[in-house]
Amino acid sequence: MAETSPAVANWELMLRLRSRADERGVKTGAIAKALDVSQQYWSALTRSRGTLSEDKLKILMNLLEFEPDEQAELLELRDVAKGRNPYAEYSALFNDQLMRYYGLEAGAQSIRSFESGVIPGLLQTEDYIRVLMKASVTTGRPTEVEQRVSARLRRQRRLDSSDPLELSVVMGQAALMYQVGGKDVQREQLRHVIALAERHPDTLDIRVIPYEAGGAIASLNSATFHLLDFKSARLPTVGWVESAAFGEIADDPKRVTALDYLYNQVQAIALDRKRSLELIDRVASQQIG
Repeated sequence: MAETSPAVANWELMLRLRSRADERGVKTGAIAKALDVSQQYWSALTRSRGTLSEDKLKILMNLLEFEPDEQAELLELRDVAKGRNPYAEYSALFNDQLMRYYGLEAGAQSIRSFESGVIPGLLQTEDYIRVLMKASVTTGRPTEVEQRVSARLRRQRRLDSSDPLELSVVMGQAALMYQVGGKDVQREQLRHVIALAERHPDTLDIRVIPYEAGGAIASLNSATFHLLDFKSARLPTVGWVESAAFGEIADDPKRVTALDYLYNQVQAIALDRKRSLELIDRVASQQIG
């Protein structure tokens, strides 16, 4: 089984169980009765809220007539799924949707991101993150700011891991120009982006949409979205869509297809990798004084 995260393993486990139940025509009521649980509890499990116990999984695998080799795979998935969420210590800071997204991100093979106004989170420096968090945290508690900074820095470790995340980013030129934290912070941030691109030439692709693109990006000024893909061929692409007010997982196939189309469109109007890094370098050189 490919290396993954507890959230991704649990998602795949439940997808396979639901798919087999649909193939066999086994209804929710029959599953709940066989497992001696309520239909509401089973419904929550299918939405990745909780993990099946081993004994109930074995009952369900027999009910759905899985072959022995498939049963072994499902039991292995469950073993991974019951593991600790790598961001569990931050659960008081983030809502369930965001915690699930971070869990999926931790097990993704590749991510395609679009960000129009700021440097994408996985590429941000500690100082840049801190400025953003101070502006967004409503409680005013310094400890919460630092916890959020810590969480984002931990997510960035995927870029340097033994199984590095493949990250493709498209951002608007405005993200290079806004002086988040002042010129010094912004300059160091842009230098950091260039250094990351040079350190990860095979797994990190950065593209910038220049101002010259004009109206092509105007309607996307507040847009942020990510598309996650996974090593398991059984798992579909899933999206994350974010605005200033909220973020949500997008797993409806039509919506994911629309995001995929949109990403291809913004990538098509962006500069290529070489010219994007040259633009970032030019802007960084201007952030003096």
